[in-house]
Amino acid sequence: MRRAGAVVAAVAGLLLAAGAARAAEPAGLLDGFDRARAMVETPLACHLLDIWLAITPRQRAQGLMYIRELGEYEGMLFPTQQPSIVSMWMKNTYIPLDMLFIREDGTVAAIAAQTQPLSERTIASPEPVVGVLELAGGFAARHRVEPGARFTILD
Repeated sequence: MRRAGAVVAAVAGLLLAAGAARAAEPAGLLDGFDRARAMVETPLACHLLDIWLAITPRQRAQGLMYIRELGEYEGMLFPTQQPSIVSMWMKNTYIPLDMLFIREDGTVAAIAAQTQPLSERTIASPEPVVGVLELAGGFAARHRVEPGARFTILD
């Protein structure tokens, strides 16, 4: 009986370590990116997010490439200098993403949901926007985020 308890404890320890390694993966690949807290507000709820900011040309080029897991409330914001048509792609991005195109007033103009990993197909905003928020694929559907929802950076 004592041996079974030790085996269970060892397996639990390995699972926790593996989970921590997966959760820490984005942090290692995204060293140097600023972080912020943000919120997406829908008619039903407010969703608090922990996001990375892709500000420099190098950061914008890297984005979420090579990331293999993204937490439910994690994402990356690609802000623009001024409202413009923004084009994105999924080259070297291993996970599906939801891309929320953000207007100057903070509302979501459109959503490209469940984008195809590793695709070089261009995904463009339907109108001039001031940023693109990338979240884990399916986030918008799971949380009923639709065009018109409000995005706010809190800090």
